[in-house]
Amino acid sequence: MFDNILPLLPEIYESVGQTALMVSFSLVAAIVLGTPLGVYVFLTEQGSIQQNTTVNRLLNMVINLIRSFPFIILLVVLIPVTRMIVGETVGPLAASVPLSIAAIPYFARLVEQALKEVPKGTIEAAIAIGTPKHLIIKDVLLNEARSGILLALTVTTISFISYSAMAGIVGGGGIGDLAIRYGYYRFQTDVMLFMVVLLVVIVQVIQFVGNQTAKKLDKRNV
Repeated sequence: MFDNILPLLPEIYESVGQTALMVSFSLVAAIVLGTPLGVYVFLTEQGSIQQNTTVNRLLNMVINLIRSFPFIILLVVLIPVTRMIVGETVGPLAASVPLSIAAIPYFARLVEQALKEVPKGTIEAAIAIGTPKHLIIKDVLLNEARSGILLALTVTTISFISYSAMAGIVGGGGIGDLAIRYGYYRFQTDVMLFMVVLLVVIVQVIQFVGNQTAKKLDKRNV
């Protein structure tokens, strides 16, 4: 049963590392750029504390535009950008570029939705006592929405593990690439099944850790 899998263990370890590299880069981009983008979209919407309809519509248009691209097409479209940034178009580092660009608006939208769950009364109370805007963002919005944002990060992580598998089609490497090369092209079904099970285990662990941590951060459970 493991005749095809055991000789591939070194490549399997390498593919897991490649997937971790791609997903890590995209998550860093999502957190560093997607979080403030999501916050600003929330702040500029109608009725919010920094209402700006023009800016809000523009940001929403950009977010929706990038999110509407099927990821496999985005991979191809961004090849010139990838070459300009990292100097190559294959490998996990190159695949991290389109993954990061896709992750930013994806996470931004989830952050926006998490912020909408913050009770309006809490925000209004902070405004009423003269709290500076930057403290409202930091101590009220982000603090109150921290559980939802962590769940959003969990969802983003799982989604981009799947996206990284698509990156394997264009030479990105990773678990998906290994499953396709051996499980599909070489008809080694046991390798395909093993990689699927490995992905399921990884996703389940991430989801469990994310859910448990979010519960601890949720003030409603305190």
